[in-house]
Amino acid sequence: MPTPHIESKKEDIAKVVLMPGDPLRAKMIAEKYLDNPRLVNSVRNILAYTGTYKGKEVTVFSSGMGNASIGIYSYELYKFYDVENIIRIGSCGSFKEDVRLRDIIIVQGACTDSNYAHQYELPGTYSAISDYSLLEKAVEKAKEKNLTYHVGNVLSSDLFYHADNKADKWIKMGCLATEMESYALFANAAYAGKKALTLLTVSDSLVTNEETTAEEREKTFTAMMEVALEIA
Repeated sequence: MPTPHIESKKEDIAKVVLMPGDPLRAKMIAEKYLDNPRLVNSVRNILAYTGTYKGKEVTVFSSGMGNASIGIYSYELYKFYDVENIIRIGSCGSFKEDVRLRDIIIVQGACTDSNYAHQYELPGTYSAISDYSLLEKAVEKAKEKNLTYHVGNVLSSDLFYHADNKADKWIKMGCLATEMESYALFANAAYAGKKALTLLTVSDSLVTNEETTAEEREKTFTAMMEVALEIA
C-alpha cells in the first residue's frame, strides 16, 4: 500500500499516530517510549516508527513543516492506511504573557491565514476544531500529571517570516500561540470522518522574546509526548 510519500505496508501503520514535525523527534520518541520500535518509513527522510506503548500499538510519524506538508501525510494516513486518530505534538510561539516557555497548549481550534479549506468549495469560512473526546482525555491527563496547560485557539500560519506582522490582530481575537500545522490536520480529519488533536509546547514567546534551542525542542519537550501516549 505505498503512496508517493509513504513506503509502509498497511499493516505497518497503527490506528493511532503521534505526529511530531521533526523526523529526529519522531526517532527520539520511538526509541525512548515505544517497545520494539521499527522503522516503517524513510521516504524523503520523513521518519516513521511503529511499536507498542503499554501494550498498545502506536505509530510515530513525522509530518514535516507547514499545513501543506502535514496535509499530505495526514491525508494519506487517514485515506490509505485507515488511521483513526492523529495527535500532533509540536512546538509553538506564545502570543500571551501568561502562556510561558514550556507550558502546554491543548488546541481546541485552529485559525489560519491559509486557503487550505478552499478545496472544499464551502460557502463560507470553515472553523477547524479538534476532536472533543481526545481533547477531554488530554485535559484530564494534564491535570493528573499536574502540568501547566492552556486550552484554546491557535493560529496555524502558512508563514514563518511575515513581511507585515499582524500578530496583534490574532492576539486580539484570543489566539494563544502560533504554529503551522493544526488547521490542515483538523480539516483533513473532518473531511475523512476521523479524529485529530494537537498538543503544543511553547518553545518561544513573541511577548518576552524568550526561546528554547533546537536541541531542547528535539529532546526535552517530553510532557506533551507522555500525555499523547497516555491518551493514544
